[in-house]
Amino acid sequence: MFLDDRYMQDRRLATTLPARAGVGFKSQHFTDIIRSSPDIGFFEIHAENFMGAGGPPHAQLSRLRADYALSVHGVGLSIGGAEPLDSQHLERLKTLVDRYEPDSVSEHLAWASHGMNFLNDLLPVPYDTETLNSIVSNIQEIQEKLNRRILVENPATYLEFETSTFSEVEFLDEIARRTGCGLLLDVSNVHVSAVNHRFSADAYIDAFPVTLVEEVHLAGFSCDSDDLDQPLLIDTHSGPVAEEIWALYQRALSRIGPIATLIEWDNDMASWNMLHAQARRAEAMLAARRKIESQLLEGASAP
Repeated sequence: MFLDDRYMQDRRLATTLPARAGVGFKSQHFTDIIRSSPDIGFFEIHAENFMGAGGPPHAQLSRLRADYALSVHGVGLSIGGAEPLDSQHLERLKTLVDRYEPDSVSEHLAWASHGMNFLNDLLPVPYDTETLNSIVSNIQEIQEKLNRRILVENPATYLEFETSTFSEVEFLDEIARRTGCGLLLDVSNVHVSAVNHRFSADAYIDAFPVTLVEEVHLAGFSCDSDDLDQPLLIDTHSGPVAEEIWALYQRALSRIGPIATLIEWDNDMASWNMLHAQARRAEAMLAARRKIESQLLEGASAP
């Protein structure tokens, strides 16, 4: 399925998230959230944490959904895998999406299962034509099942394939153009991969098809080293957003404009106040970008 030019002119249809800062929802923060009613753009959940039928997770999520925009972020569909999608997993995702009618649904450009083996990681794919065709087919199946467009996120990677014939940016661009999906730009993943593979994160952002981007993620990472004692960054979501990520986010905003931005903090959890402070920093940067764009518009319209 290829999209005609008229459809391509209006890409921001996969999400109704506000162009504000949001955070990943964690149950330990629920009481603080309800008590303080924070002025926050949206909450995001990992789909796989809410695939049960009921219980406290859904009681909390239903309460949040009544007052806030919601993004559902999948980590287990394995859209880059060599095997067909898990139909039962996809059915559970559909049930969740139908129940909460989220403003956005997203998945990763990665694979995480093979046969009956399920891996607690998001693994890279070769950027070649065979893999492209398989992923395109999987995304089309997901979108048809959910009856909506999804967003696909650029990965953090620790190895590259010699068989790749596309760059990552080219691969994502082609996926979006062939399926109609939107893109989720994870700025932290760009930095992690850039350090690990010795390329320019700035150049990656400059080349990214920003007209296809509908959400941005920011997260912390951990530092390690490889067998050659070279820096190796790990996408752990286990700390505050680093200053180099904030700088890269600023560069992305200058190209994309104000956009829904998520703070991810999934491990070594912070207090609610610390997490909310990170969101407020992103919100301030979004407001500053709006002011710049307003001034540019006023200048362009002045006689």
